[in-house]
Amino acid sequence: MSEDRLGLYIHWPYCVRICPYCDFNVFKAANADGDALFTAMLDDLARWRMLTGPRALSSVHFGGGTPSLMTPAQVARLLEAADQLFGLAPGAEIGLEANPREAAAFKGLAGAGIKRLSLGVQAFNDADLKRLGRDHGADEARRAITAAQYAFSRVSIDMIYAREGQSVDAWRGELAEAIALGLDHLSLYQLTIEPGTAFERQVRRGTLKAPGEDLAADLFTLTQELTEAGGIGAYEVSNHARDRAAQSVHNRLYWEGADWIGIGPGAHSRLGRADQGGRVGYAAALKPAAYIAAATAGDGHVEEPLSARDEAVERILMGIRLVGDGLDAGRVAAITGYGPDAAAVERLSAQGLIEAGANRLSLTGKGRIYADAVAEALIPD
Repeated sequence: MSEDRLGLYIHWPYCVRICPYCDFNVFKAANADGDALFTAMLDDLARWRMLTGPRALSSVHFGGGTPSLMTPAQVARLLEAADQLFGLAPGAEIGLEANPREAAAFKGLAGAGIKRLSLGVQAFNDADLKRLGRDHGADEARRAITAAQYAFSRVSIDMIYAREGQSVDAWRGELAEAIALGLDHLSLYQLTIEPGTAFERQVRRGTLKAPGEDLAADLFTLTQELTEAGGIGAYEVSNHARDRAAQSVHNRLYWEGADWIGIGPGAHSRLGRADQGGRVGYAAALKPAAYIAAATAGDGHVEEPLSARDEAVERILMGIRLVGDGLDAGRVAAITGYGPDAAAVERLSAQGLIEAGANRLSLTGKGRIYADAVAEALIPD
């Protein structure tokens, strides 16, 4: 893949309600100053152009929060500004995350320029949707999927498994329904109890009990088996596509260590490489009002230069998640001077968790179950 790739992430932080499992930088839409945020994001985008110079965008992704709460006119204006400032590469992926409740906006969003929709379905039963804090029902999700398939050329749905009280058979039925929809992409995430979330507080109080490790592993294994049999196998630990063309262009920027810039209160950015003067991170985890003030003043980008080892760690943690392609360990070492821990590679290979080629490492089927632990073990000293 070209090292010149550049992606744009647009973070819209507002949600109608905050899901209890979410640890993103999100805020209730009832308190939104959407017009001021929109204007600040346009200012921020123009400043990024001064920092990056003329580089075409391989992808533009609207995330959140709930970016489907933006008006089609706002989406269209941001895309127009991105094209004017940077230019869109031929075939650039233009994607947006949406909730089923905003299905009435799909036609307008498609007209604004969105080509790929990622729909937050999460479950196909009402009881679990309620426990997950979602504001839609299962039938509403089904109708939204149909509407999305009519409106957009590419549609993906997100689902969460390893939910409280979920059985293997229950997940088998939900996943079979998702596969039968004929979508070209599925994002299937195991529920993680993140620090600081409402779910984490419920676990501490004993009012929420997530599945144990053995059941979670069984659910993961079932996920891999059913998706593979359904022709939509994994290309990343939690992401599945029918072919290479259906894979997420934008997410591959993260997994492969390419460059991206972000605008919005929760957007982060990465630019550069260790062997070309160093990689720089730009972090933002601000409240909307603080972001608006900073972007308006032109000083909203907080630089965090990454050491060569820091960059190697990021590339290892992200790259090992790619199924099939795996981690180009030789390239990581060439760029940063650091490769995966050699002793860990030998040990993990002997345990059947990774396959090690001349320059590449890839997770085995067994290794994917323990992907995070494997990735941590590979970090160089």
